[in-house]
Amino acid sequence: MKLALHRHLWGVTEPWDTVFPRIKSLGFAGIEAGLPAADHRGRLRDLLDQHGFSFIPQIFTGGGNSVDDHLASFRRQVDEARALGPLLINAHSGRDFWSAADSLRFYTEALAIEFASGITVTHETHRGRCFYSPWVTRPVLEALPALKLTADFSHWVVVAGRLLDVDLDTVRLAARHTHHLHARVGYEEGPQVPDPRAPEYQRHVEAHERWWDLVWDAQQARGQSVSTLTPEFGPPAYLHTLPYSNVPVANLWDICTSFAQRQAERFNHRTWPAQQAAR
Repeated sequence: MKLALHRHLWGVTEPWDTVFPRIKSLGFAGIEAGLPAADHRGRLRDLLDQHGFSFIPQIFTGGGNSVDDHLASFRRQVDEARALGPLLINAHSGRDFWSAADSLRFYTEALAIEFASGITVTHETHRGRCFYSPWVTRPVLEALPALKLTADFSHWVVVAGRLLDVDLDTVRLAARHTHHLHARVGYEEGPQVPDPRAPEYQRHVEAHERWWDLVWDAQQARGQSVSTLTPEFGPPAYLHTLPYSNVPVANLWDICTSFAQRQAERFNHRTWPAQQAAR
């Protein structure tokens, strides 16, 4: 299995024409971003092809609060994203206040839409959405074995108010459903540590890395040939700022670059379970 790093465009203000070569030079294999305006999509596709990038579009269900509203927007955005030739589609889907029955109905129908599209769709573990918590996510995964996740465990950490080692069985279940990773580090009071290189947050970094190892092991076990990872640290207000001045406490570009390199080194030097068993 190979690791394909993707660079998000969240917080990037530099024009595509200049930032794409920079991203390419850092070893990223693709771009992750929301769907651009319709009149910019052809230009995006041309630049992706020019730089040999794969593309992971992000879509956001909405249009109202009902299951039908979200299914309609999901279907429309999957069709729009499909036209851009994505590697996979990452969806922020549903509402956190839905009943268990509503969530199950949404994801059952979302799977049918995904299968009809012929494109892998992953649903992100994200606050404000159906999968905001490990313990509301678990029954949906148990009921729908084919459902796929984008695992962003940072959201689960802040919702739970603690590290997820207290319930590794649920993390392992999520890992078996994970097809894409958002490698951001959360902590008990927020979804993003101020700087993952700081020594005071190393226990949070190492905890997330333990969970990402479970994802990689599960992907390897099911024969996945490529594992995708986006170091999705975000700009303010995700990135902490100083009071009054709103000056960021760290450089977002440097954080994303260094953290992507750290995960690539870990991936390339790790020992897989089959190798351990052979010793």
